[in-house]
Order: sequence, then C-alpha cells, then structure tokens
Amino acid sequence: MKIYTKTGDSGTTALFGGTRVSKHHIRIESYGTVDELNSHIGLIRDQDINLSYKEVLIEVQDRLFTVGAVLATPPEKEKLKNGQSRLQNLGIIPSDVEYLEKEIDQMEEALPPMTHFVLPGGHTIVSYCHIARCVCRRAERLAVHLNDIEPTDEMVITYLNRLSDYLFVLARKLSFDLNADEVKWIPRK
Repeated sequence: MKIYTKTGDSGTTALFGGTRVSKHHIRIESYGTVDELNSHIGLIRDQDINLSYKEVLIEVQDRLFTVGAVLATPPEKEKLKNGQSRLQNLGIIPSDVEYLEKEIDQMEEALPPMTHFVLPGGHTIVSYCHIARCVCRRAERLAVHLNDIEPTDEMVITYLNRLSDYLFVLARKLSFDLNADEVKWIPRK
C-alpha cells in the first residue's frame, strides 16, 4: 500500500464508506482532533511513568482508534448492503467509560482533596497530560458540534468527556508521584 494516493490533492478526503468531503469538514476536524489527541497520549506513554499508567494509556489509544472510526463513518454509510453494521464489533460501550471511571477513582483515593483549581505545569510529564486534556476537550466540542449536524454515537461524546477527566486526574496523580508542585489558582481579590 502506498502512503501517497494523490486523491486528496484537491482538498478532499474519503470518509469510511467512500463518501468524499472537504478536508475542513466538521467530521474530518472531529476525527483529526482525536488523532492529534492519540499522538499526545503516545507522548505521555513514552515518558518514564509507572507501567500501570502505560497500560491504561495503551487501552485509551486503542479506544481512540475506535472513536476515530466511528466519527469517520457518516450515518448513511453505517450499514453495508447486506444490512450489517459497518462498525460491527466496533464502537464505544458503557464498560469503556466505566474503565476510565474506575481508574479515576483509584487515583483519587491516593490524592489529597482538591480545594482549588490548579495551574497546568509543575513537571514536563504533568504538562503533557494537561495538553492532552485540552486537546481531548476540543475533540469533545467538535464531536458535539458534529452531533448537532449529523447524529453521532453519544457514547463517543461521553467517552471523550470522561477521558478528559481521566487526563486531569492523571496529571494530579503524576504531580503527586513525582513530588511536583501543584500550584493552586487563587483569584485576585
């Protein structure tokens, strides 16, 4: 398979199922941002962090490929000619969200309660988590926008929302593990 096909040279790309759309289409923006998020998570995973975090992040990256496939499939192309779903055995399911919630709860048990907002930073790895969290929030906003235009699997939106929560708590937990300063944001009076 060649990397370059030249089919996108005119500014269009193919969705799952073959429909061609502009490269700035909201569907492309949605799954492109998920791809960007996946790359940021790969950067976090490549850091010197606990193996258990890396295992969770591998699972997240796998799920993000699924999210991308779901977002890349327009509603009219979800069914094959034989009536089966093009996304059969794919999709985000409630247990994917529950997995993130379990990981969040486990990390929070070891953390002091949060009394203020915290400023991103304190350690490079923590900053990578905050960047990924922000990209995740953007992916979520784009998926919601897409859903306003064309129906989208609501579990994708739920998953992205919970993933941004996970990335925030991971940043806090890594700050704790690394003895990094967690700078509280205290508004001016």
